[in-house]
Amino acid sequence: MSGITIRQLQQHFRELYFARDSARGAELTFLWFVSEVGEAADALKDRDGDKLEAEIADVLAWLLSFCNVAGIDLERAVLHKYGDACPRCGAKPCSCD
Repeated sequence: MSGITIRQLQQHFRELYFARDSARGAELTFLWFVSEVGEAADALKDRDGDKLEAEIADVLAWLLSFCNVAGIDLERAVLHKYGDACPRCGAKPCSCD
């Protein structure tokens, strides 16, 4: 799956998990995402690089699953907000304090 876009990755997770995720609903899917962020934080705190890598993969997977359930095109949303420059200062690279 190298060279994949965010949209393609989101579609991949839709094909894998959408039936289960949509039955769970957006709120519970989001809570699973938050739980994975906590697990990534624990791995970072423990300085466990292998575990951190696996947990970050889970964070992305659950974010994409949440976006699928919530009807968010993550690639479009990211490009809309961050595509040209920093949304706060308007510069690229960012020149915020």
